[in-house]
Amino acid sequence: MEELKTNEYLRGIVMNLPTSPGIYQYLNAEGTIIYVGKAKNLKRRVYSYFSKDHHSAKTRILVSRIADIRYIVVNTEEDALLLENNLIKKYKPRYNVLLKDDKSYPSICVSNEYFPRVFKTRKIVRDGSTYFGPYTHFPSMQAMLDLIKKLYPLRTCHLALTPENIQAGKFRVCLEYHIKNCKGPCIGAQSHEEYMANIASIKELLKGNTQKVSQGMMQEMMRLADEMRFEEAQLIKEKYELIENYRSKSEVVSSVLHNIDVFSIEDDEQSAYINYLHITNGCINQAFTFEYKKRLEETKEELLEMGIVEMRERYKSQSKEIIVPFELDLEMEGVTFTIPQRGDKKHLLELSILNVKQYKVDRLKQAEKLNPEQRSVRLLKEIQEQLHMDKMPLHIECFDNSNIQGADAVAACVVFKKGRPSKQDYRKYIIKTVVGPDDYASMQEVVRRRYTRILEEQGELPDLILTDGGKGQMEVVRQVIEDELSLHIPIAGLAKDNKHRTSEILFGFPPRNIGLKQGTPLFHLLENIQNEVHRFAITFHRDKRSKSQIASALDGIKGVGKMRKEALLKHFKSVARIKKASLEELAEVVGMSVAQTIKETL
Repeated sequence: MEELKTNEYLRGIVMNLPTSPGIYQYLNAEGTIIYVGKAKNLKRRVYSYFSKDHHSAKTRILVSRIADIRYIVVNTEEDALLLENNLIKKYKPRYNVLLKDDKSYPSICVSNEYFPRVFKTRKIVRDGSTYFGPYTHFPSMQAMLDLIKKLYPLRTCHLALTPENIQAGKFRVCLEYHIKNCKGPCIGAQSHEEYMANIASIKELLKGNTQKVSQGMMQEMMRLADEMRFEEAQLIKEKYELIENYRSKSEVVSSVLHNIDVFSIEDDEQSAYINYLHITNGCINQAFTFEYKKRLEETKEELLEMGIVEMRERYKSQSKEIIVPFELDLEMEGVTFTIPQRGDKKHLLELSILNVKQYKVDRLKQAEKLNPEQRSVRLLKEIQEQLHMDKMPLHIECFDNSNIQGADAVAACVVFKKGRPSKQDYRKYIIKTVVGPDDYASMQEVVRRRYTRILEEQGELPDLILTDGGKGQMEVVRQVIEDELSLHIPIAGLAKDNKHRTSEILFGFPPRNIGLKQGTPLFHLLENIQNEVHRFAITFHRDKRSKSQIASALDGIKGVGKMRKEALLKHFKSVARIKKASLEELAEVVGMSVAQTIKETL
């Protein structure tokens, strides 16, 4: 009855919602906000939660826990995005995506003092100081600080350099003054006007306006040269060259590109990773990659829209152009969204994508160190995607033959479960029906025996079969699996080069090279499976060959049974030494009559 009342109450709210843009908030029975969302059309968006069955179990649970709905109407979709972002940060609703931003990245601070200091910090203090960053790439930040130090000697002390204290002569110069890293504002050796002019130039550099600063230096250098002040002009020239050298290393595109934001996104089942670049005068002035932890069935488009709002608000970006990898259903006043196809803007997008992919790999590696099984699952997921398989290959089996000109022909099957060898499931096979060196026929015999028995015993069939060989081996396995046994198991071939190293992975009929890059973790996994089955088959073949060689020498000798054969081998260690032994030495182990028989036979 209570549930019915709740449904009627919610229905009344939903049916009376406005059709304008806005924010909606879902509350549970305790009055806690559990979800915040934005919408171009509030009524249509909220109605969709209650009017259809949802594939995601999490979404179904969310809907079942909604006891009340609140909403806020705004003028534009951009306002809705900003408000949604702020409300999520404020209330941290359980079912909203979680911004994983627990790292404290350093920034460069220009302190709010009479003679400001410039230094790196991880702590933001709202005291009027100006902060530039955060910097996710520490070497880039350090390069900027080194450039500033060479261009503009600034104080590094923590003294209270007020006009009154300086006039009262309270300070003495330190070592930094004597080694010319500071011009001594503490004793009045540097004017406040000159110092603040340097600070203004530093702020321009930190904003990315390196071209503006270098142009100003060029003009000053020319003016000094015209006035015949060549020594001063030389000092300016050295600083100008420092900036130009820095620009040449940091410039990534044409300097015509100015005040542009670039965004790209990568995701997996649990998380979305978003990279942000800000371009000023052709240089990357800001670079940041962060992670959203997914909660419901958020699309890449929705997550990227949230990321754009988050980053532009964080960095106070006023860029009029935003480069994105795909079309977004997002409108921002005075802002153009670009999906570049070529040229410098395309280069910027590719650079952003490269960064976000690297960040994703790094995060996965960190997680895999804590949970090694996660790495195996990821690689198996990659195999599934590369081979377009219906299910993940948690159970893989690989076959190999071994013989010398058909003699002592054997075969082996190794089993990998969840990417790891399952040695208790390994199997050895002595070839029974094939005479002579026929690898194809041997492979068919082993595969037929293996899966006929599994079917009879109702055992576990593999998700993927690997053959140690190319197209020919794949085809003979397919004939047994599909034509004879009517099974539908994907088959892949691991071909080797002339140096007996795994060179390519074949899949499909007709087989084609799926183009896995050598050296990647996925390639190494398949290579390890191939090496393991080869090792297992060779070891079995050597054991069998050794036993057959021993058997051919001692078996069949009249009077030499199992016990006497073992005694002879234990005493003499090998058949060769048995042959060289004297009659008396043999007689000590097996008696004179049998010793004479052995001597005559060998």
